Amino acid sequence: MSNKIAFWIFLIGTVSSGALFLALTIDTQRQVGALTNADNLSDEVVAGKKVWEKYNCNDCHTILGFGGYYAPDMTKAYKRLGPDGIQYRVLHPEEAFAASRRKMPRSKITPAEAVELTAFFKWVSEINNNDWPPQDSDKRVARSAVRLSAGEGLSLGAALVKEKGCLSCHQVNGVGGTAAAALDDVQGFDAETLEHFLQDPKSFDPASKMPPQQLTDAERDAIVAYLLKTR
Repeated sequence: MSNKIAFWIFLIGTVSSGALFLALTIDTQRQVGALTNADNLSDEVVAGKKVWEKYNCNDCHTILGFGGYYAPDMTKAYKRLGPDGIQYRVLHPEEAFAASRRKMPRSKITPAEAVELTAFFKWVSEINNNDWPPQDSDKRVARSAVRLSAGEGLSLGAALVKEKGCLSCHQVNGVGGTAAAALDDVQGFDAETLEHFLQDPKSFDPASKMPPQQLTDAERDAIVAYLLKTR
């Protein structure tokens, strides 16, 4: 291949790639309003973003791909934790993370600011970001649970409890968080009660801080079978 041909291949490839990247960027920018649900960008959401910045939450947490990697990603935190779960962790980290190896410092955040921060997390969680970051993707969690079940000899229910983050609040066999009741202590709960609780915790117990769990029927059945077996 001559230098002239190599030059033209390089030039055409570079120009074509640049044009494609520019076109995709313009297309994405045109869709930003729809992808981010800009109509829901209320004053409370904006105030929550300011709370996030005020307390330097990005030092430890990542959101939408930006921030630190010491603590969990918060892009889909609202879906994962629910409003009560978020506010409990923000206002009482010494209790929520008492058994965690990673500690969250107690800031001077007020209850009102916690509500605003929750509104910000809710808005962010509804952004269409093509399932990124993948750790909160339902598909990724399901695939990971299946791999755990096959590779480590766990039941599907046990693998789902681990992958869905249940152990951040609950314990099983002495392992996990202490913010909620141990999962191997479900005396008096039958399968129907457990299914009801997983599907809508607040309708079962209005004081519950646990968010509704996004589970398929098969996943819910597997978790219930596992919990009944542990008691």
